[in-house]
Amino acid sequence: MAKINFRSGDRPFIFPDKTGLKSFIETLFKKEKKELGEINYIFCSDEMLLKINQDFLQHNYYTDIITFGLQEPGQPIEAEIYISIDRVKDNAIQHGVSYENEMKRVLFHGALHLCGYKDKKKSEIQEMRAKEDQYLQMIAKRK
Repeated sequence: MAKINFRSGDRPFIFPDKTGLKSFIETLFKKEKKELGEINYIFCSDEMLLKINQDFLQHNYYTDIITFGLQEPGQPIEAEIYISIDRVKDNAIQHGVSYENEMKRVLFHGALHLCGYKDKKKSEIQEMRAKEDQYLQMIAKRK
């Protein structure tokens, strides 16, 4: 049975309709034809995510999301996804979008990484953004 969990790292995650959002993320995996096991989204501060970035990836910079796929090859997707609420809020302001919209984009971004999408090359970034937009439009139509 698929399971999406929202957990607080060092920040509480306050968001409207968490249940509907979890259900939609499960739909994303179905649409991408990926078998979902369990995903823990952990919401935290810039400081906590910077420490994870330094300790596990040897990167010394702030980021909005880090995704760790934990499943064995051929098994349902299992993962921990860490999201900096501070970064998401700042990015929403920078991009002139609502916090809610930016948080959904980041949640979908992590899920899409687990579905095999990458974002290192320009062409990969364009494909990732198109997929994020597709799912943002889909969830908007659900309301």
